[in-house]
Amino acid sequence: MLQDTTAGCSLEHSHIKPECLVDPVYQNWLDENFPRLADLKNMAATWQAFRYQPLISIVTPVYNPPELFLRQAIDSVLNQIYPHWELCVADDASSALHVRPILEEYAARDSRIKVTFRSQNGHISRCSNSALELATGDFVALLDHDDLLTPNALYEVVLLLNRHPEADMIYSDEDRIDDRNQLQNPFFKPDWSPDSFLSRMYTCHLGVYRRALLMEIGGFRAEYEGSQDYDLVLRFTEKTKHIFHIPKILYHWRIHQISAASGGEAKPYAFIAAEKALNDALVRRQELGKVAIVRELIGAYIARYLIEGDRTVTIIISVTSIDWLHECLTTIQQSTASDYEIIFVSDRSLKSEIAEVVSHFDFKRFQHLACETKNLSQCLNQAARKGQGKYLLFLNGTTKAATSDWIDALIEQAQRSSIGAASGLLLLPNNTVWHAGIVLGLNGIAGYIHRHLPANGLGYFGQIISINNYSAVTGNCLMCRRDLFEQVGGFTEALPSTYYDVDFCLKLQEKGLKNVVLPHVVLYYNASESDGLVNQQEAIYMRDRWQSMIQHDPHYNPNLSLERSDYSIKVNQRHQSPNAHRLEAELAKVRAERDRLQQRLKKTQARLDEIKQEFEQACDRMAAMETSKFWQVRVRWLRLKKKLGLPVNE
Repeated sequence: MLQDTTAGCSLEHSHIKPECLVDPVYQNWLDENFPRLADLKNMAATWQAFRYQPLISIVTPVYNPPELFLRQAIDSVLNQIYPHWELCVADDASSALHVRPILEEYAARDSRIKVTFRSQNGHISRCSNSALELATGDFVALLDHDDLLTPNALYEVVLLLNRHPEADMIYSDEDRIDDRNQLQNPFFKPDWSPDSFLSRMYTCHLGVYRRALLMEIGGFRAEYEGSQDYDLVLRFTEKTKHIFHIPKILYHWRIHQISAASGGEAKPYAFIAAEKALNDALVRRQELGKVAIVRELIGAYIARYLIEGDRTVTIIISVTSIDWLHECLTTIQQSTASDYEIIFVSDRSLKSEIAEVVSHFDFKRFQHLACETKNLSQCLNQAARKGQGKYLLFLNGTTKAATSDWIDALIEQAQRSSIGAASGLLLLPNNTVWHAGIVLGLNGIAGYIHRHLPANGLGYFGQIISINNYSAVTGNCLMCRRDLFEQVGGFTEALPSTYYDVDFCLKLQEKGLKNVVLPHVVLYYNASESDGLVNQQEAIYMRDRWQSMIQHDPHYNPNLSLERSDYSIKVNQRHQSPNAHRLEAELAKVRAERDRLQQRLKKTQARLDEIKQEFEQACDRMAAMETSKFWQVRVRWLRLKKKLGLPVNE
């Protein structure tokens, strides 16, 4: 019988102590979102009305788990609201004496629990396959022997299946639970993002898979031990596009000394196996490339691809100031890109200054487009029509790249048939993040995520240092194939200044293409004071055109805040601290003051540079004078006058 519980700590259904000593913000989220007794009772009545009531096989490999954790894991299955399940357990010849009696006890208690005992230890892949052999359900859910399902986990899965019977793979959000049963570190995931998945195994728990497809791909493979689930899902998602995400915490991943959740040190071999699985996936997909481990974060990977065929690039540089133009062109000339042309876009007044800067370089192909309008979208479209490259790279003239292979790295992604637009990580001169991707709905329409985070930060679960799909990327550095640009009609000229890049990316996404941000493409960007200013007419256009996407960005979780750019958890206003608004206002003032001081510092530094230059020029003139014969004669004459006591007039 269901028992009444305290919201956010109501884990008696899984025999968890009610004390949930988590961080306050997550505790508030739990208070609002964790199912209460009334919710569970409603679910218990609702599932009976489901037209589709599939059997779900829960596959659990077991090897020497602590007794308490094993019991809690099995109890979390027994406490499921949805009853049509079977628990398929394979014991991998555990040496701990408590394991077999516990499994036999539960199997005797409930006929839905099936147990097989392996005669010898075969490790997790073989053991998982032994458990999988017991499964007869339409779908298979994976549960580790020390983790927990929430009481509503299977209910939510079957609810989704009734809405989307075509689903082949379903995954949920998750958090972690320590050995004292305290919840922490929730991971609120995006909807299916294939390039993010190629960079890290983010879907993880809870994972539910159509059994027929699991059998078709051969289950788990022992040669990928430790990352056998990553390898499994890589192969599985090559067989289907029907992948769904439930944005709810349905799984508690156990943290203890030897668990994978405790960190990379627990199972270092797992990450080597993941690298192998990813490289094998590229071979299967006939994408010529190689995946390497990201040094900053174990469990994150970067795929680099061989560029095939035509690599001509038309680089379209919008110029509103020539302050950084020399640096921008230097990083283009020093890049590894070998076949490009440059088209400068500016108003007519800057043409001569741009020409003077360009005269210091040996670019073979360049031209200047003097725009007669302030409609940037229109000017960029004109420039694109003038260019001849297979790829278009839209670039702000106040950017400069930090690495030499940045253009080639963008081509690597833009050439892929699944990719729409590719961009990089844009940093401010003070080494904080300006652009690491654009999230829809942030600050109303769309906004830069991870704004002002230190450049050496990892971001939300490694977002900054891994390749990720976003609904949109910045037009300050955006590459796409010319044919795609033309197919979607280029930039929408009804958006002359602010949201043209977001709208363009959404048109690509509407065609089933993915936009991507690359952490290894790093540019510095000299942001202007006008950046971030919203044109209300353009905002109205965006709401009218893209309302559904703005309301739910598929690459951002609805449990995350749209008021902040740091992946904060979204909680109801009533749970915020009484001082929250005051602190937010004070923080905004501090940031504004910081920005003002940075502008003053920038102007002061520029004036100091001018003074230094004037001083150096004066010294050069003085040195030239001192070496002239006239100056030497004058000095001797003054010395003689002084010796004779005559007046010296300098």
